[in-house]
Amino acid sequence: MEPDPDPGPEDGAASPESLHFHGDEEIIEVVELGSGPPDPADDLAQEMDGVDFEEDEEQEGEGADEAWGDETDEGVVGGMESPDDSEVTFAHHSASVFCVSLDPKTNTLAVTGGEDDKAFVWRLSDGELLLECPGHKDSVTCAGFSHDSALVATGDMSGLLKVWQVDTKEEVWSFEVGDLEWMEWHPRAPVLLAGTADGNTWMWKVPSGDCKTFQGPSCPATCGRVLPDGRKAVVGYEDGTVRIWDLKQGSPVHVLKGADGHQGPLTCVAANLDGSLILTGSVDCQAKLVNVATGKVVGVFRPDAVGPQPNPGEDEESESNSVESLGFCNVMPLAAVGYLDGTLAIYDLSTQSLRHRCQHQSGIVQLLWEEGAAVVYTCSLDGAVRLWDARTGRLLNDYRGHTAEILDFALSKDASLVVTTSGDHKAKVFCVQRPDR
Repeated sequence: MEPDPDPGPEDGAASPESLHFHGDEEIIEVVELGSGPPDPADDLAQEMDGVDFEEDEEQEGEGADEAWGDETDEGVVGGMESPDDSEVTFAHHSASVFCVSLDPKTNTLAVTGGEDDKAFVWRLSDGELLLECPGHKDSVTCAGFSHDSALVATGDMSGLLKVWQVDTKEEVWSFEVGDLEWMEWHPRAPVLLAGTADGNTWMWKVPSGDCKTFQGPSCPATCGRVLPDGRKAVVGYEDGTVRIWDLKQGSPVHVLKGADGHQGPLTCVAANLDGSLILTGSVDCQAKLVNVATGKVVGVFRPDAVGPQPNPGEDEESESNSVESLGFCNVMPLAAVGYLDGTLAIYDLSTQSLRHRCQHQSGIVQLLWEEGAAVVYTCSLDGAVRLWDARTGRLLNDYRGHTAEILDFALSKDASLVVTTSGDHKAKVFCVQRPDR
């Protein structure tokens, strides 16, 4: 076995060149976290000769239909007296809005997808529609920008994936797979990954379309995440198993099953900042802490340690409690787990003990950590966004404006804006105010 050349750039992160899209006989050792990665340039030259990885289009698209939203009119919901704390309301969707993502380069654009089979790219500052993404034939449940904000991808439940060049507003790639479970861009390359109901995880180079598949068990690949090193991905499955895939080799580095896996379908996965640890969550109400290098479960967080308390009138939710979202704090050894019964549990990773329990009056849909603070944001079925101080467990603020459940939300990198989507057919932008800022 010949080792790869000198380590590549960007703290060991994999570039597009280090991902092999065509089968070859070369065997590469798994790069351990913290060690220098191989330089993928030579591999790429041999394997993907002549393929452009990035489209450097400088032209601005013209002639696309644009619709200006009247913020005042759009924020008014007839007959509802609920306060609206939002700054901007985007009301171009005609049904529930399922997903939202912000462009990572500038955090000035959002893409939303909905039950109306539509996806839109729009500006956060005023809600102006910049790009309508046509052609979907089912609810758009996944949408996101590439690492450099040059491309935007949308995916619908039937498995139709489309990618547009943001500046030219041109569709540059499309592909159809089985029923779509999740979709995510590679953190450092124009590479798109998706998991489907047949158990496969797909990886494409966009816009060339070079494809690689990772075959899982014969059940849906329910959730997935590319790890920060860009070389591996963690995928959870409906049968309770978890696989950590080597994206270059196309083989699983670790498989967690049986006692190490979950006793029900996976609902969510997350990685810490350096990719050394992952959290997996399931409908079995457990969250498991896994060492990526060894594939060993090093901690299990159970709901009996949380002590969920049923809310009046919500017995059904309590009976079907599950882990809905989880994530790591970047600045302290803390992890957060959000449950369908409305419990937000903050765990101390160093002692693996429950630090705080923050109760919501309805189920938690998703949680996000601030990048540079021990602050957790939650969105829930009661239509509110809440900010929690993870050090004290105290509620810092809440934001309201939706007249139905929040289905997804995104947080700007500087934590100044929260963008939400809801069953009320709206997306909203909230300006975050914190006492300590």
